[in-house]
Amino acid sequence: MGIAVSDWRLARSTSQEGALGVVSGTSINSVLARRLQLGDIGGHMRRALEHFPVPKIAEDILNTYYRAGGKGAEETFKLAPMYKIKTSLAGLRLTVAANFVEVFLAKEGHGGKVGINFLEKIQIPHLASAYGAMLAGVDYVLMGAGIPRQIPGALDTLSQNLKARYKLSVENEATGDETYTEFEPAEIVGLPSDFPLTRPYFLAIIASATLALSLAKKATGHVDGFIIEYPVAGGHNAPPRGQLKLTDRGEPIYGPKDDVDLAKIADIGRPFWLAGGYGGPDRLFRAMEHGAHGIQVGSAFSLCEESGVDPVLKQKALTSIVDHGIRVFTDATASPTGFPFKVVPLE
Repeated sequence: MGIAVSDWRLARSTSQEGALGVVSGTSINSVLARRLQLGDIGGHMRRALEHFPVPKIAEDILNTYYRAGGKGAEETFKLAPMYKIKTSLAGLRLTVAANFVEVFLAKEGHGGKVGINFLEKIQIPHLASAYGAMLAGVDYVLMGAGIPRQIPGALDTLSQNLKARYKLSVENEATGDETYTEFEPAEIVGLPSDFPLTRPYFLAIIASATLALSLAKKATGHVDGFIIEYPVAGGHNAPPRGQLKLTDRGEPIYGPKDDVDLAKIADIGRPFWLAGGYGGPDRLFRAMEHGAHGIQVGSAFSLCEESGVDPVLKQKALTSIVDHGIRVFTDATASPTGFPFKVVPLE
Protein backbone atom coordinates (compact mmCIF):
# COMPACT_ATOMS: atom_id res chain seq x y z
CA MET A 1 0.00 0.00 0.00
CA GLY A 2 1.83 3.06 -1.21
CA ILE A 3 5.42 3.81 -0.29
CA ALA A 4 5.80 3.16 3.46
CA VAL A 5 2.07 3.68 4.07
CA SER A 6 1.58 0.09 5.12
CA ASP A 7 4.90 0.05 6.93
CA TRP A 8 6.20 -2.38 9.53
CA ARG A 9 4.17 -0.80 12.35
CA LEU A 10 0.82 -1.22 10.59
CA ALA A 11 1.67 -4.70 9.34
CA ARG A 12 2.83 -5.75 12.81
CA SER A 13 -0.35 -4.46 14.46
CA THR A 14 -2.53 -6.18 11.86
CA SER A 15 -0.65 -9.45 12.23
CA GLN A 16 -0.90 -9.36 16.01
CA GLU A 17 -4.69 -9.18 15.66
CA GLY A 18 -4.67 -12.50 13.80
CA ALA A 19 -4.90 -11.21 10.23
CA LEU A 20 -2.19 -11.07 7.57
CA GLY A 21 -0.18 -7.88 7.99
CA VAL A 22 1.36 -6.72 4.73
CA VAL A 23 4.25 -4.29 4.29
CA SER A 24 4.76 -2.28 1.14
CA GLY A 25 7.96 -3.19 -0.70
CA THR A 26 7.73 -0.33 -3.19
CA SER A 27 10.90 1.84 -3.15
CA ILE A 28 11.83 0.31 0.19
CA ASN A 29 15.52 0.84 -0.60
CA SER A 30 15.00 4.60 -0.59
CA VAL A 31 12.80 4.36 2.50
CA LEU A 32 15.58 2.70 4.51
CA ALA A 33 18.23 5.09 3.21
CA ARG A 34 16.13 8.12 4.18
CA ARG A 35 15.10 6.80 7.58
CA LEU A 36 18.78 6.33 8.40
CA GLN A 37 19.65 9.83 7.18
CA LEU A 38 16.87 11.26 9.34
CA GLY A 39 18.64 9.79 12.36
CA ASP A 40 16.76 6.49 12.66
CA ILE A 41 14.31 7.77 15.27
CA GLY A 42 13.73 5.02 17.82
CA GLY A 43 16.71 3.02 16.55
CA HIS A 44 14.49 0.49 14.79
CA MET A 45 16.44 0.38 11.51
CA ARG A 46 19.74 -0.20 13.30
CA ARG A 47 18.20 -2.84 15.55
CA ALA A 48 16.91 -4.76 12.54
CA LEU A 49 20.22 -4.43 10.70
CA GLU A 50 21.96 -5.99 13.70
CA HIS A 51 20.08 -9.18 12.81
CA PHE A 52 20.96 -9.13 9.10
CA PRO A 53 22.78 -12.42 8.43
CA VAL A 54 25.79 -10.74 6.78
CA PRO A 55 27.08 -8.11 9.26
CA LYS A 56 29.51 -6.54 6.75
CA ILE A 57 26.65 -5.57 4.43
CA ALA A 58 24.73 -4.00 7.32
CA GLU A 59 27.86 -2.14 8.44
CA ASP A 60 28.47 -0.74 4.95
CA ILE A 61 24.88 0.51 4.72
CA LEU A 62 25.12 2.24 8.09
CA ASN A 63 28.43 3.85 7.16
CA THR A 64 26.91 5.11 3.91
CA TYR A 65 23.55 6.43 5.09
CA TYR A 66 23.24 6.75 8.86
CA ARG A 67 23.39 10.28 10.28
CA ALA A 68 23.36 10.48 14.08
CA GLY A 69 20.83 13.16 15.02
CA GLY A 70 19.60 13.39 11.45
CA LYS A 71 20.70 15.42 8.45
CA GLY A 72 20.26 19.18 8.35
CA ALA A 73 16.87 20.57 7.35
CA GLU A 74 18.30 22.18 4.22
CA GLU A 75 20.57 19.26 3.39
CA THR A 76 19.53 17.00 0.52
CA PHE A 77 19.18 13.24 0.91
CA LYS A 78 21.89 10.95 -0.36
CA LEU A 79 20.09 8.89 -2.98
CA ALA A 80 19.98 5.12 -3.23
CA PRO A 81 21.79 3.75 -6.31
CA MET A 82 19.75 3.87 -9.51
CA TYR A 83 18.23 0.59 -10.63
CA LYS A 84 19.56 -0.69 -13.94
CA ILE A 85 19.37 -3.98 -15.82
CA LYS A 86 22.67 -4.68 -14.05
CA THR A 87 22.31 -2.75 -10.81
CA SER A 88 25.44 -2.02 -8.80
CA LEU A 89 26.42 -4.39 -5.99
CA ALA A 90 25.80 -1.66 -3.42
CA GLY A 91 22.34 -1.03 -4.86
CA LEU A 92 21.37 -4.70 -4.78
CA ARG A 93 22.66 -5.16 -1.25
CA LEU A 94 20.74 -2.10 -0.06
CA THR A 95 17.58 -3.53 -1.64
CA VAL A 96 18.08 -6.92 0.00
CA ALA A 97 18.73 -5.35 3.40
CA ALA A 98 15.84 -2.88 3.15
CA ASN A 99 13.32 -5.63 2.49
CA PHE A 100 14.84 -7.69 5.30
CA VAL A 101 14.53 -4.78 7.73
CA GLU A 102 10.87 -4.06 6.97
CA VAL A 103 9.79 -7.69 7.26
CA PHE A 104 11.96 -8.34 10.33
CA LEU A 105 10.38 -5.44 12.21
CA ALA A 106 6.86 -6.44 11.16
CA LYS A 107 7.45 -9.98 12.48
CA GLU A 108 9.38 -9.01 15.60
CA GLY A 109 8.08 -10.26 18.93
CA HIS A 110 5.04 -12.29 17.85
CA GLY A 111 4.09 -15.37 15.85
CA GLY A 112 1.65 -13.82 13.37
CA LYS A 113 1.90 -13.97 9.59
CA VAL A 114 3.44 -11.15 7.53
CA GLY A 115 3.41 -10.55 3.79
CA ILE A 116 5.05 -8.07 1.44
CA ASN A 117 3.49 -6.39 -1.59
CA PHE A 118 5.25 -5.44 -4.83
CA LEU A 119 4.09 -3.80 -8.07
CA GLU A 120 4.82 -6.04 -11.05
CA LYS A 121 5.43 -3.00 -13.27
CA ILE A 122 8.48 -2.05 -11.18
CA GLN A 123 10.39 -5.11 -12.32
CA ILE A 124 14.11 -4.61 -11.83
CA PRO A 125 14.16 -4.84 -7.98
CA HIS A 126 11.89 -7.91 -7.74
CA LEU A 127 14.53 -10.60 -7.27
CA ALA A 128 16.66 -8.73 -4.73
CA SER A 129 13.54 -7.56 -2.90
CA ALA A 130 12.02 -11.02 -2.66
CA TYR A 131 15.30 -12.53 -1.47
CA GLY A 132 15.69 -9.92 1.26
CA ALA A 133 12.14 -10.48 2.45
CA MET A 134 12.74 -14.24 2.49
CA LEU A 135 15.86 -13.77 4.63
CA ALA A 136 13.55 -12.25 7.25
CA GLY A 137 11.07 -15.12 6.98
CA VAL A 138 8.29 -13.41 5.03
CA ASP A 139 5.21 -15.65 4.91
CA TYR A 140 3.47 -14.27 1.80
CA VAL A 141 4.39 -12.32 -1.32
CA LEU A 142 1.58 -10.36 -2.98
CA MET A 143 1.80 -8.77 -6.41
CA GLY A 144 -0.48 -6.89 -8.78
CA ALA A 145 -0.19 -3.87 -11.12
CA GLY A 146 0.72 -6.18 -13.97
CA ILE A 147 0.71 -9.90 -14.72
CA PRO A 148 2.95 -11.60 -12.13
CA ARG A 149 3.47 -14.79 -14.10
CA GLN A 150 7.21 -15.04 -13.35
CA ILE A 151 7.16 -14.53 -9.60
CA PRO A 152 6.15 -18.02 -8.38
CA GLY A 153 9.07 -19.64 -10.19
CA ALA A 154 11.45 -16.95 -8.97
CA LEU A 155 10.39 -17.66 -5.38
CA ASP A 156 11.02 -21.36 -5.94
CA THR A 157 14.53 -20.64 -7.21
CA LEU A 158 15.50 -18.05 -4.61
CA SER A 159 14.29 -20.25 -1.75
CA GLN A 160 17.05 -22.66 -2.79
CA ASN A 161 19.67 -19.86 -2.82
CA LEU A 162 20.03 -20.29 -6.58
CA LYS A 163 20.55 -17.76 -9.35
CA ALA A 164 17.23 -16.35 -10.59
CA ARG A 165 16.26 -14.44 -13.75
CA TYR A 166 13.37 -12.07 -14.48
CA LYS A 167 12.35 -11.13 -18.01
CA LEU A 168 11.89 -7.38 -18.34
CA SER A 169 9.26 -5.63 -20.42
CA VAL A 170 11.25 -3.37 -22.75
CA GLU A 171 9.47 -0.87 -24.98
CA ASN A 172 10.29 -1.11 -28.69
CA GLU A 173 12.35 -4.26 -28.13
CA ALA A 174 13.06 -6.07 -31.40
CA THR A 175 10.99 -9.17 -32.06
CA GLY A 176 12.77 -12.21 -30.70
CA ASP A 177 14.97 -10.21 -28.31
CA GLU A 178 14.62 -10.82 -24.59
CA THR A 179 16.09 -8.77 -21.76
CA TYR A 180 16.59 -10.24 -18.30
CA THR A 181 17.76 -9.01 -14.94
CA GLU A 182 19.55 -11.60 -12.82
CA PHE A 183 20.23 -12.16 -9.13
CA GLU A 184 22.91 -14.52 -7.86
CA PRO A 185 22.55 -14.84 -4.07
CA ALA A 186 26.02 -16.30 -3.52
CA GLU A 187 27.75 -13.40 -5.31
CA ILE A 188 25.56 -10.58 -4.00
CA VAL A 189 24.87 -11.61 -0.40
CA GLY A 190 27.41 -14.37 0.14
CA LEU A 191 25.50 -16.79 2.32
CA PRO A 192 26.21 -20.53 2.05
CA SER A 193 24.08 -22.51 -0.39
CA ASP A 194 22.48 -24.44 2.48
CA PHE A 195 21.36 -21.29 4.34
CA PRO A 196 17.78 -22.16 5.37
CA LEU A 197 15.04 -20.31 3.51
CA THR A 198 11.33 -21.03 3.21
CA ARG A 199 9.46 -20.34 0.00
CA PRO A 200 6.64 -17.90 0.89
CA TYR A 201 3.10 -18.35 -0.37
CA PHE A 202 2.31 -16.28 -3.45
CA LEU A 203 -0.96 -14.36 -3.84
CA ALA A 204 -1.69 -12.72 -7.20
CA ILE A 205 -3.71 -9.50 -7.16
CA ILE A 206 -6.12 -9.67 -10.09
CA ALA A 207 -9.35 -8.19 -11.46
CA SER A 208 -10.71 -10.95 -13.70
CA ALA A 209 -11.40 -14.68 -13.76
CA THR A 210 -9.56 -14.85 -17.09
CA LEU A 211 -6.31 -13.72 -15.49
CA ALA A 212 -6.80 -16.05 -12.53
CA LEU A 213 -7.23 -19.03 -14.85
CA SER A 214 -4.20 -17.98 -16.91
CA LEU A 215 -1.96 -17.65 -13.86
CA ALA A 216 -3.17 -20.94 -12.42
CA LYS A 217 -2.21 -22.72 -15.65
CA LYS A 218 0.74 -20.76 -17.04
CA ALA A 219 2.66 -19.18 -14.15
CA THR A 220 6.24 -20.35 -13.70
CA GLY A 221 5.36 -21.93 -10.36
CA HIS A 222 2.44 -22.47 -8.03
CA VAL A 223 0.06 -19.57 -7.38
CA ASP A 224 -1.27 -20.16 -3.88
CA GLY A 225 -4.25 -17.82 -4.03
CA PHE A 226 -5.80 -14.66 -5.43
CA ILE A 227 -6.80 -11.23 -4.22
CA ILE A 228 -9.60 -9.88 -6.41
CA GLU A 229 -9.70 -6.10 -6.51
CA TYR A 230 -12.81 -4.36 -7.79
CA PRO A 231 -12.64 -0.93 -9.51
CA VAL A 232 -13.59 0.91 -6.30
CA ALA A 233 -10.51 -0.46 -4.51
CA GLY A 234 -7.98 2.12 -3.37
CA GLY A 235 -4.59 2.60 -5.01
CA HIS A 236 -4.07 1.16 -8.48
CA ASN A 237 -6.93 -0.41 -10.42
CA ALA A 238 -7.00 -2.57 -13.51
CA PRO A 239 -8.08 -0.49 -16.53
CA PRO A 240 -11.55 -1.15 -17.95
CA ARG A 241 -11.69 -3.95 -20.50
CA GLY A 242 -12.18 -2.78 -24.07
CA GLN A 243 -11.83 0.76 -25.36
CA LEU A 244 -11.13 3.30 -22.63
CA LYS A 245 -14.03 5.69 -22.06
CA LEU A 246 -14.03 8.48 -19.51
CA THR A 247 -16.72 10.31 -17.57
CA ASP A 248 -17.07 14.09 -17.79
CA ARG A 249 -14.76 14.24 -14.75
CA GLY A 250 -12.14 12.17 -16.55
CA GLU A 251 -12.65 8.91 -14.64
CA PRO A 252 -12.56 5.52 -16.41
CA ILE A 253 -15.96 3.97 -17.05
CA TYR A 254 -16.31 0.34 -15.99
CA GLY A 255 -19.03 -1.89 -17.40
CA PRO A 256 -20.39 -5.45 -17.46
CA LYS A 257 -17.16 -6.76 -19.02
CA ASP A 258 -15.38 -5.79 -15.82
CA ASP A 259 -17.61 -7.89 -13.57
CA VAL A 260 -15.66 -10.72 -11.94
CA ASP A 261 -16.98 -14.26 -12.30
CA LEU A 262 -16.37 -15.47 -8.76
CA ALA A 263 -17.78 -18.91 -9.51
CA LYS A 264 -15.07 -19.51 -12.10
CA ILE A 265 -12.40 -18.39 -9.66
CA ALA A 266 -13.82 -20.62 -6.94
CA ASP A 267 -13.69 -23.55 -9.35
CA ILE A 268 -9.90 -23.15 -9.59
CA GLY A 269 -9.81 -24.50 -6.07
CA ARG A 270 -7.48 -21.97 -4.48
CA PRO A 271 -8.28 -19.49 -1.72
CA PHE A 272 -9.25 -15.96 -2.68
CA TRP A 273 -9.98 -12.68 -0.93
CA LEU A 274 -12.12 -9.75 -2.13
CA ALA A 275 -11.08 -6.09 -2.07
CA GLY A 276 -12.72 -2.83 -3.07
CA GLY A 277 -16.00 -2.00 -1.38
CA TYR A 278 -15.71 -4.88 1.08
CA GLY A 279 -14.39 -2.98 4.09
CA GLY A 280 -17.11 -3.77 6.61
CA PRO A 281 -18.41 -6.67 8.74
CA ASP A 282 -21.53 -7.21 6.61
CA ARG A 283 -19.42 -7.20 3.45
CA LEU A 284 -16.99 -9.68 4.96
CA PHE A 285 -19.88 -12.09 5.46
CA ARG A 286 -21.08 -11.39 1.92
CA ALA A 287 -17.60 -12.15 0.56
CA MET A 288 -17.50 -15.43 2.44
CA GLU A 289 -20.91 -16.34 1.05
CA HIS A 290 -19.32 -16.04 -2.40
CA GLY A 291 -16.65 -18.54 -1.36
CA ALA A 292 -13.95 -16.05 -0.38
CA HIS A 293 -11.65 -16.75 2.55
CA GLY A 294 -11.91 -13.13 3.62
CA ILE A 295 -11.34 -9.54 2.55
CA GLN A 296 -8.43 -7.15 2.03
CA VAL A 297 -8.55 -3.80 3.82
CA GLY A 298 -6.45 -0.94 2.49
CA SER A 299 -8.09 2.49 2.37
CA ALA A 300 -9.43 2.34 5.93
CA PHE A 301 -6.07 1.20 7.28
CA SER A 302 -4.28 4.03 5.47
CA LEU A 303 -6.01 6.48 7.81
CA CYS A 304 -5.44 4.56 11.05
CA GLU A 305 -2.94 5.63 13.71
CA GLU A 306 -0.40 2.95 12.75
CA SER A 307 -0.16 3.82 9.05
CA GLY A 308 2.85 5.63 7.66
CA VAL A 309 0.87 8.54 6.20
CA ASP A 310 2.04 11.89 7.55
CA PRO A 311 -0.19 12.70 10.57
CA VAL A 312 -1.03 16.16 9.20
CA LEU A 313 -2.20 14.74 5.86
CA LYS A 314 -4.06 11.97 7.66
CA GLN A 315 -5.97 14.47 9.78
CA LYS A 316 -6.80 16.59 6.72
CA ALA A 317 -8.23 13.53 5.00
CA LEU A 318 -10.30 12.59 8.04
CA THR A 319 -11.58 16.15 8.42
CA SER A 320 -12.51 16.24 4.73
CA ILE A 321 -14.44 12.98 5.12
CA VAL A 322 -16.32 14.31 8.16
CA ASP A 323 -17.12 17.64 6.47
CA HIS A 324 -17.83 16.48 2.92
CA GLY A 325 -18.18 12.71 2.99
CA ILE A 326 -15.89 10.31 1.16
CA ARG A 327 -14.75 11.88 -2.11
CA VAL A 328 -12.50 9.76 -4.28
CA PHE A 329 -11.35 10.47 -7.84
CA THR A 330 -10.11 7.67 -10.09
CA ASP A 331 -7.37 9.37 -12.11
CA ALA A 332 -6.61 7.68 -15.42
CA THR A 333 -3.23 9.40 -15.83
CA ALA A 334 -1.79 9.99 -12.34
CA SER A 335 0.32 6.83 -12.12
CA PRO A 336 3.44 6.16 -14.23
CA THR A 337 2.33 2.52 -14.43
CA GLY A 338 -0.46 3.53 -16.82
CA PHE A 339 -3.06 2.05 -14.48
CA PRO A 340 -5.95 4.11 -13.04
CA PHE A 341 -5.16 5.42 -9.57
CA LYS A 342 -7.30 6.67 -6.68
CA VAL A 343 -6.86 10.27 -5.50
CA VAL A 344 -8.47 11.81 -2.38
CA PRO A 345 -8.92 15.62 -2.17
CA LEU A 346 -7.84 17.20 1.11
CA GLU A 347 -9.66 20.52 0.79
